[in-house]
Amino acid sequence: MNELVAEYTERFANPYLAAEKGYIDEVVIPETTREKLIKGYAMLENKVVNMPRKKHGNIPL
Repeated sequence: MNELVAEYTERFANPYLAAEKGYIDEVVIPETTREKLIKGYAMLENKVVNMPRKKHGNIPL
């Protein structure tokens, strides 16, 4: 049974294979997680979302 689990882990539960296929953008090493999060939040700190105006309002029912 352990052989099957090891084979499955090697073939499917591997983040590097998922990155190779394009399912994920990047594999983050645990030691750099805090740094990546801080940079990501700093980039979004002053983000402003401009939504388009609605063409129609809600009608009373």
